[in-house]
Amino acid sequence: MIKNNKYSVLGESGIPIWALREDELFSRLGADIVHGLSTTEAAARLESVGPNAISQSEQTPTWVIFLRQFKSPIVVLLVVAAGLSFAFQEWLDGIAILVVIFINAIIGFYMEFQAQRSMDALKKMVSISVKVFRDGSLSEINSEMLVPGDVIYLEAGDMTPADARLYNSAQMQVDEASLTGESVPVQKASAVLPADTPLAEQSNLLFKGTFVTKGNGWAVVAGTGMNTELGKIAHLVGTSEQAATPLEKKLAGLSNRLIKITVGLVIVIFVVGVIGGKPIVEMLETAIALAVAAVPEGLPIVATLALAQGMLKLARHNVIVRKLSAVETLGGTTVICTDKTGTLTQNKMEVEALASPGGIWAKRDDKTGPPAGRLPKTQYERLLQIAVLCNNADIATQKGEFTEIGDPLETGLLKFALRQGADIAGLRLQYPKISEMPFNSETKIMATLHQTPEGNMVFSKGAAEAILESCQFLVTADTYSPMSQEIRANWLAEAEKMASQGLKVIAGAFKPGGQASEQLDENLVFAGLFGLIDPPREEVPDAIRQCREAGIAVVMVTGDHPATAKAIGRQLGITDADDTDAVLGKDMPDYEELDTTDKSRWIATKIFARVSPKQKLDLVKVFQERKDVVGMTGDGVNDAPALKKADIGIAMGQRGTQVAQEVADMVLRDDSFASIVTAIRQGRVIFDNIRKFVIFLLSCNLSELFVIASVSLLFLHFQLKPLQILFINLVTDVLPALALGVTPGSPAIMSHNPRNPNEPIIDRARWRRIIFYSIILSAGTIGAVYFSHFFIHTGDEWLVQRCNNILFFTLIFSQLFHVFNMGSIEAPFWRTEVVRNPYVWYAIAACIFILIGLYLIEPIRTALSVMPMSAADWAVSIGAGLLAMIIIRLGKHLEFFQNKKL
Repeated sequence: MIKNNKYSVLGESGIPIWALREDELFSRLGADIVHGLSTTEAAARLESVGPNAISQSEQTPTWVIFLRQFKSPIVVLLVVAAGLSFAFQEWLDGIAILVVIFINAIIGFYMEFQAQRSMDALKKMVSISVKVFRDGSLSEINSEMLVPGDVIYLEAGDMTPADARLYNSAQMQVDEASLTGESVPVQKASAVLPADTPLAEQSNLLFKGTFVTKGNGWAVVAGTGMNTELGKIAHLVGTSEQAATPLEKKLAGLSNRLIKITVGLVIVIFVVGVIGGKPIVEMLETAIALAVAAVPEGLPIVATLALAQGMLKLARHNVIVRKLSAVETLGGTTVICTDKTGTLTQNKMEVEALASPGGIWAKRDDKTGPPAGRLPKTQYERLLQIAVLCNNADIATQKGEFTEIGDPLETGLLKFALRQGADIAGLRLQYPKISEMPFNSETKIMATLHQTPEGNMVFSKGAAEAILESCQFLVTADTYSPMSQEIRANWLAEAEKMASQGLKVIAGAFKPGGQASEQLDENLVFAGLFGLIDPPREEVPDAIRQCREAGIAVVMVTGDHPATAKAIGRQLGITDADDTDAVLGKDMPDYEELDTTDKSRWIATKIFARVSPKQKLDLVKVFQERKDVVGMTGDGVNDAPALKKADIGIAMGQRGTQVAQEVADMVLRDDSFASIVTAIRQGRVIFDNIRKFVIFLLSCNLSELFVIASVSLLFLHFQLKPLQILFINLVTDVLPALALGVTPGSPAIMSHNPRNPNEPIIDRARWRRIIFYSIILSAGTIGAVYFSHFFIHTGDEWLVQRCNNILFFTLIFSQLFHVFNMGSIEAPFWRTEVVRNPYVWYAIAACIFILIGLYLIEPIRTALSVMPMSAADWAVSIGAGLLAMIIIRLGKHLEFFQNKKL
């Protein structure tokens, strides 16, 4: 909550902010629109009012996280088993089961606590910046550093960082749906409103959390943090528990299914045993053992931790995943629709060529000299004026380095003007801006009206075809000539020629006269073309090659000129040298009008140019109709619908608008296409790891079930005890499963086609594989007991206990060695991702250390009914475990060579 009411909405006079005159407003808020606040004053106000942040809902207390570990059906099953143990005076077993429940809760608590810390760390990486005017210049700061009285600049795509009063705006519209529920953007303008104006009609105020959808404007911050309308609402909103992700639901379903199978198996074995003449107490002990063996300890928690850690790992690779469920979908991506500028290219634009009716200049031709010597002076100066004045960016030089604020295209124009010796600040002071028609993706034109010594003047820039269409004249020598269709076609051809060389082409125009009340982009005079180069990113060609190998189609969807898009596409390998087909936005029918031929053409096309945001949305729909999993990049406010519709919405972190980032599933901090490929690879690795440890845990637990059930149904004279099974699960379940969760991934993981995201974690083929693994593990374990019985301990008076011990230790070693079977069969055994995962070796070493402790500590050994083992006994147990691993490995190779799943 704000600490000082000096800057409150009503203030001491009782007049609300929206009803004040501008001079009263600036006085009330202590604002200086000429120089902005000083750094010292801003720091003092920040100390007074606190950071501009909404108080976060209280985190779940640690004790609640701990108690939550006891809510699962798995714990209920174990409690029932403990109760039965106590009922039959098996005190040690009952206490041990309760201890294991407690230990399992501690492990689950630790994992969930770590996952929560990972998510908190991830949130800290996401910050919103805002353009603020301080110390006489415009700069970008973290929005939490804003204070009342700050002067801020907002444009289309920005999130309003605080409650603020407009004092200068151009065609500004704001989406206030999150605050008022109004679905249509609201027009905003600087004006004095009546004091009794309701919230929804306060058209001169901007509210924290709303989005600018059109235009731009300057405003003075009136309220920050909890002293905003959004802050007031935050007081009324209760916390809600986050819904489980689809993966967590699938894992919970697996656990519940396993419990149901176990209950059924317990009933069958109990009935068969009693009918076979076995004592009821003995059969109840077997039932308890079965119940304990069925529990896959920590399955959902390990998965959640793997997802959270995966998100942190992605963050270290410049990918911020905003939604946990997106990690699951990443690995199934089949199509990436990517923008060109800044994603495939470096977004470092430099003017490479100029073309005016009086001449052409190209930077790469050293013989041409500076542009001032190649173009008529008046035409050259007019192009410089357009570059500087029809421009909302800002730039400064310090020790030869540029500090850029604004759109890269506009900063590229300013850098060019600076290099030609232009005085940017002087020009803007000499030609003050009166009004502006902001650029938007529909008109593809920006125009500004300026006051000049010769009267008002309009300066405009935009897409070549849009500007030429709006021009009725072109400049020639010292006069203007009518723009004929032939001349217009010739200039379009010149723009096409420049674009085919990989240049981004924009046109410049102007118009003497003009009024703020007029349409600024009509009856213009054509001044010439700017050709800007935006070099491709060095890492992108390799990333696109990886996509092709992984079965992922890459589609360039850009608003740029088709010739530029095709030139860049060929350089990067999106299209082949002889593949020059591109679909233009003007040739794309509305989605409702598409026929089968249109859809087939879209799906086969790799480059879409001059595409509008609505056409991006239609393209996503067409791919999704074909059951593709679509990743769509976007940076503008109008891209939000396509980002939201895509299976993976990908926003740009550097040049992306806050609206786009808010609806996206992930944000690229470096804007690079290569980061998308890294994210897809990591998404595949994460899901593959989850599948690995699920298969590992289920095959281990099923092998225990099979051993207990087999011994019982065969009426053998030995059986595993519940306490022994609990120990096995603690040793072989938790640590190896955690190690599998951080496996780096198979080197061949990007050589496979994408998986279907709707397929279950464990499909029928994998269930057959799990059953195969379990049968081998259990058969090897029981086989070791038979071998020991007939070849080593024939006639031993401690035969029953020795058989139990061989059963116990063989099952432990079999499951420990079984972790290596989770590696890929596409690499030699010693080079699989599991064998090369150091955490797997650490886990096995820890398990063996625990095993040695069990054997050496007499009380524990007695509690687990373990007696001294001979070297031959250890050899049998370890040898059987290794044999089971080898058989399973061979079985996997048999499956590989026959191209079928076991």
